[in-house]
Amino acid sequence: MNSLENKRALVTGTSGGIGRATAIELARNGARVAIHGFRNLEATEETALLVRSEAGSSYEVPVLAGDLSDAAAAHQVVETAERDLGGLDILVNNAGDLVQRTPLAEMTADFFSRVMGANVHSALFCTQAAAKSMLASEKRGCIVNMASLAAWNGGGPGSAAYATAKGAIVSLTKALAKELAPYGIRVNCVSPGLIGNTAFHARFTKPAAFEADVQSIPLGRSGEPSEVASVIAFLASDDSAFLVGETIEINGGMYMR
Repeated sequence: MNSLENKRALVTGTSGGIGRATAIELARNGARVAIHGFRNLEATEETALLVRSEAGSSYEVPVLAGDLSDAAAAHQVVETAERDLGGLDILVNNAGDLVQRTPLAEMTADFFSRVMGANVHSALFCTQAAAKSMLASEKRGCIVNMASLAAWNGGGPGSAAYATAKGAIVSLTKALAKELAPYGIRVNCVSPGLIGNTAFHARFTKPAAFEADVQSIPLGRSGEPSEVASVIAFLASDDSAFLVGETIEINGGMYMR
């Protein structure tokens, strides 16, 4: 893969799992990385240490905090990353949350808005700020959004709001890609399937249900956060220079479009 040497990247939602693996992978490939966290800042600080040790980074990794569902906070996080890194070339919109499994009969407008805020508003607001930064500098950049298999199959029990949000991310990716591609900014998306070693499944999926889902994967196993991170690094590199508005499925054959 083409090196990401001297590229400047912001990864949101890096307290563990895919976000942490992505920050490490980008740094391993030469990028300077700033990371973001919200509720679990202690774990986000641990990610910063891992980026330095596992990726061999010699610089201090900026750790930024904020509720990205709030436009002002999201813009502040991106602008701080830009300032700390001396610019911004890559944005990975990984922040998001199912919040809790809630069936239709118990779903409130406030809950639905909270899920949309965590997943869709956060990506929109961060992209808005990052695009402004990218356009003001070298008129080029790369943005990677985070969808989910739930966008295609409706998700597990009680995840209608989450599945809707991730479906919106796929559509948002296409719309923003069309708007920003003429200015040299590529927007793409990854859509992970059943990925192990994440806080998501530790919180929301019972072990028996997780193992049952594994049986439906043609490769016969769940994925690893690093396997999603490597695809994100590919999308951030010049190896994907002609790839725009796409959603890449990473699910071991569990779902094929």
